[in-house]
Amino acid sequence: MSAELSLWVEVPVAILLVFGSLFALIGAVGLLRMKDYFQRMHPPALASTLGAWSVALASIIYFSALKSAPVLHAWLIPILLALTVPVTTLLLARAALFRKRMAGDDVPAEVSSRSMESGS
Repeated sequence: MSAELSLWVEVPVAILLVFGSLFALIGAVGLLRMKDYFQRMHPPALASTLGAWSVALASIIYFSALKSAPVLHAWLIPILLALTVPVTTLLLARAALFRKRMAGDDVPAEVSSRSMESGS
């Protein structure tokens, strides 16, 4: 399968792959530079998700041009990331907040429906 692709396909694919790798690198550097666990959660979640979208788009363009037909199954990866990363981030943040609360650290007060009902 040594089909030659036109420059109009190769250039956008190369640009998207470079952007995807830059976003992954930015997420990794952000992970290393942040001091607190809660600060460390944001760079990888945001930058890596955007990097995955770029790589998936590059994959779609490349394989669609190679097969001369739309190849869209690569969208499954960023769609699943878009659904699971926020949920995972929220659960990890709540678990870390719960551990800090149990350790007696200074954290924001717990917000629940019971405390709001008694305050009103």
